[in-house]
Amino acid sequence: MKYLDKEEKELMESYKKGEWKSVKRRDKKKYEQAAKESLAKNKRINIRLTSKDYNDIQVKAIEEGIPYQTLIASIIHKYNKGELRPTK
Repeated sequence: MKYLDKEEKELMESYKKGEWKSVKRRDKKKYEQAAKESLAKNKRINIRLTSKDYNDIQVKAIEEGIPYQTLIASIIHKYNKGELRPTK
């Protein structure tokens, strides 16, 4: 669970405390579909990077033990959630 963001960690703690209730069987399919859609990576983008930035991100990904595309997606996700701020 090393790569969970703050919100995901809070959800895990809530679940561990038993604060969650099972959904009714008739609603289960609806929630399963919503969960699948929220996790689906269904958009592709192309970006141009300098060779240095590309190499640096690959090194960071190796250090983290994850693919570099996953690291880039994580950075974008965290920035969009306000968890990363531009440096001044």
